[in-house]
Amino acid sequence: MLEIGSIVDGKYKILNKIGQGGMSVVYLAMNERANKQWAIKEVRKDGVKDYEVVKQGLIAETDILKKLSHPNLPSIIDVIDCEDTFLIVMDYIEGKALDYWLKKEGAQPQEKVVEWAKQICDVLGYLHSRKPPIIYRDLKPANVMLKPDGKIMIIDFGTAREFKETSIEDTSCLGTQGYAAPEQYGGHGQTDARTDIYTLGTTMYHLLTGHNPSLPPYEMYPIRKWNPSLSTGLEKIVLKCTQRNPADRYQSCAELMYALEHYTELDTEYRRKEGLKWKSFVAACSLTVVSLVGCLGFRFAESSATRSSYDSYISTAATASTQEERAQLYEDAIKINPKEGTAYLDLLQLYVNGTNGDENNFSQDEATAMTAILGYKGSGNRANESYLESNKEAYDNFAFQMGVAYFYSYEGNGNKQMSQLWFEKAAESDTLDPDKVEMSKRFARIAGYYAGLNKVDRSGYSSASYRDYWDDLVSLTDVDLITIVNPETALVMYNELVYQIGENSLNFRRAGVTEDELKKELASTKNRLETTQFASANENMTAVNNESRRNILNNITWAEEQVDIAFSSQDAETSQRGGN
Repeated sequence: MLEIGSIVDGKYKILNKIGQGGMSVVYLAMNERANKQWAIKEVRKDGVKDYEVVKQGLIAETDILKKLSHPNLPSIIDVIDCEDTFLIVMDYIEGKALDYWLKKEGAQPQEKVVEWAKQICDVLGYLHSRKPPIIYRDLKPANVMLKPDGKIMIIDFGTAREFKETSIEDTSCLGTQGYAAPEQYGGHGQTDARTDIYTLGTTMYHLLTGHNPSLPPYEMYPIRKWNPSLSTGLEKIVLKCTQRNPADRYQSCAELMYALEHYTELDTEYRRKEGLKWKSFVAACSLTVVSLVGCLGFRFAESSATRSSYDSYISTAATASTQEERAQLYEDAIKINPKEGTAYLDLLQLYVNGTNGDENNFSQDEATAMTAILGYKGSGNRANESYLESNKEAYDNFAFQMGVAYFYSYEGNGNKQMSQLWFEKAAESDTLDPDKVEMSKRFARIAGYYAGLNKVDRSGYSSASYRDYWDDLVSLTDVDLITIVNPETALVMYNELVYQIGENSLNFRRAGVTEDELKKELASTKNRLETTQFASANENMTAVNNESRRNILNNITWAEEQVDIAFSSQDAETSQRGGN
């Protein structure tokens, strides 16, 4: 075992032991160079049987996590393979696993369970959207950490695997009995995204009822058998998630997410009231239908009515008093005509720009809601996104804007890797402006290697190329942004360039970017923001935009100072080496 107070790999100081499993010990450590705490998982050769098999499993787990970047997933920082031990350095997650709260408090309130389930659904949807998709396969309360702020983190990727379409079936059971889906047992089919939906259903069952499906009676009853006060809508969701036949479950996390967002609408009483409303509506409409049957223009009238209703929702949303009302109106418009792109873009812009003081913040909840409306199927079997895809021009433009939202605005700071899939779609477009297609390719390339910029090798330097990052970053803004994207997006992109120059001046310098290159881009950006060209293109700029422009100009001064510091330190280093 590691000794408390010892230094690992010359930089990680072991503070104390924080956990122990069947084959590993987890320590809290401090990287004193970076002044940051990490968790170190240790597996010793003399502590487990079949050490090499276990080690290969850990390597597979770390290989998967290194490719991922999601706020609800831990990051792998370092892997240290010693002669008698294997160490994994990862994010330290403050909090307790959900099974701890089950043991302490029993069944959890359904409102909390639904909130946790939505966060888990968002993570699983992210994993399933990877290329190739990643199937987690071992979801259970013990593998879900609850942080003090109410956010969850998914841990332990020992059984996750990349989906292979050529595999007809899995040959072994990987997962936890009671939680695992039937197809996880050899000979019962291949695991896919619907397997994770099953395990989420069993996890919700345990959290809602307090009854562990891994223990007697080894059967999951409808949740209201244990607690009649639970929502009938939620009961239907859990039952659908845990159907033995994958075809009878929700077919995607987006579809399940929408159900979770609207579980109260599935309640029996809600359906009964809505049924009475529908009968009244049908009775009232039947007279109208009779009068229209003989009209040759019936189809035209129907189409016009749809168009009119769609436009009415859009115009009403523009004057709605709250963000929630506007979002609902845009969603209603999408449900009327899911092929039209305007409501999707307006809803996305609402989420990113906001009206509640959170401008340029595409939150996790908002991203989840956007995913849910894309996956909504209504009474049919076709998702809204499928309808939008049939409108190639609208879908390509939406894909580009979704990429930008994730890249720059997700959770206020942006998440490059989550943007990659959308930019790859936009990069394949034959309807977008060529400049946007080229930008999408650059964005996708940056997203592809961005995670490496935040991981250091054993020398303490980044494992990715800041030279490549610089070249791609500059290429995004060295165009006439005003003619390619809207003013809000242009300002966000200029701000990102300035921030990255100030934040990473030393990294750029080490990668061979010159002081002149850095200052040239800052001067060019300042010129674009101050010249009449930018002002004339934005005569009707909002107060928010003007404030953003002023902030960027102030940040340019800060970035110039950071460049001076970075290259002054280079002069000092050179002088010191010369003196030696």
